[in-house]
Amino acid sequence: MIEKCTMERKSAAGSIRNKERSKKKFLDAVGKILRTKGYTALKVNSIAATAGVDKKMIYSYFGGIDGLIDEYIRSQDYWSKIETEELKSHLDDGGKSFMENMFLSQFEYVYSSKEAQKLLLWRLSESRKSLKRLTETQEKNGEYIFKLLMDSYFKDNAEDARSIMAIMVSGLYYLNMFASLNGSIFCGIDVDSPKGRDNIRKAVSFMLDHTYKNL
Repeated sequence: MIEKCTMERKSAAGSIRNKERSKKKFLDAVGKILRTKGYTALKVNSIAATAGVDKKMIYSYFGGIDGLIDEYIRSQDYWSKIETEELKSHLDDGGKSFMENMFLSQFEYVYSSKEAQKLLLWRLSESRKSLKRLTETQEKNGEYIFKLLMDSYFKDNAEDARSIMAIMVSGLYYLNMFASLNGSIFCGIDVDSPKGRDNIRKAVSFMLDHTYKNL
């Protein structure tokens, strides 16, 4: 009897592991197709073929292709991975060092991740509930960062500081997208070269320094 129960537990655990492996294969397949062919190629048959898993499992695990894609999008939320304790360690300088590290790491992340680039294009090209939720979640996380680190530092100039941050974030996104898709020279800077990217990083530090000093 004991041996039977042990075997049943092992079987259940193995089934759970198999399910998690299959789910990961599906999520990885979505990322691969998005990276290589774009979001318009995300179809049930192509995802299943890329994952090497029966397409019926998409419905069993995710409730359908929309559920699978929604879960993939949630997994790509870079900003939600910020830890509260990490934020609190940057209170002394009004969040300047944190924002600089965040901008520069995001700059490199988008540059090196074709999936992140395609996801950005997708968000600009199609209205989708999960994409809107991703944007709303990022705004919520951003609001938390601003209120915890920056608003008390900038006081009456907080909205001006936020406006500068908005331009910097969107500018860094665009430079990476531009370099990846239609040419790497922007304002005479080769954004695809080590020297050009280092110039951009220095410019980020320069703008943050002046924002914190002058506002």
